Amino acid sequence: MKRKVGILISGRGSNMSALIDAAEDADFPAEIALVLSNRADAGGLKVAEDAGLATAVVDHKAYADRASFDAAVDARLREAGVEIVCLAGFMRLLTPPFVEAWRNRMINIHPSLLPLFPGLHTHERAIEAGMRLAGCTVHFVRAEMDSGPIIAQAAVPIAFDDTPETLAKRVLSAEHEIYPLALALVAGDLVWVEGERIAYASELPLDLQDLITAPAFEG
Repeated sequence: MKRKVGILISGRGSNMSALIDAAEDADFPAEIALVLSNRADAGGLKVAEDAGLATAVVDHKAYADRASFDAAVDARLREAGVEIVCLAGFMRLLTPPFVEAWRNRMINIHPSLLPLFPGLHTHERAIEAGMRLAGCTVHFVRAEMDSGPIIAQAAVPIAFDDTPETLAKRVLSAEHEIYPLALALVAGDLVWVEGERIAYASELPLDLQDLITAPAFEG
């Protein structure tokens, strides 16, 4: 049985689109039950609606504090029968009780090779640091920002003449590859957390393992 997924967005949701495309495959172990945004003008809502998916808006401005907003989001997710939460450009810090309620059932994608460069401006910081590799990470969410057990990573080479914009474009392509991969692993019960590290099932398909070992996406 496919696991029901809720996707949280704040903007255009390009990673959301990658998850939607992946979920159209009959063999994909998850289905999108709800796309929820904290902004009514988020471009990703129309993308989701055009794909025939249920959407919801929970406007953070309508709530007195983060806890009450998170409670409203939690209620909408549970009403939709969501089992796994995917953050896809959701620009709100979630409270520890919310994170704990979805512990090991909520994943996020970040545009760096965590634990390097958590937070914002990752591409600028990687170039300024003289890094030869950048990349992206999918991880289970913990209360501390951009932390938690790492499910999958992809490495992207940094060219000498890269700008933050050109690097961001290549990293985004890698994000669109590994986020559906990571969701498939979680929904298929092929990964789990042991001592705050990821353990992989012995039957993990070889092609998935190849992707987890951080290929260099170019283009």
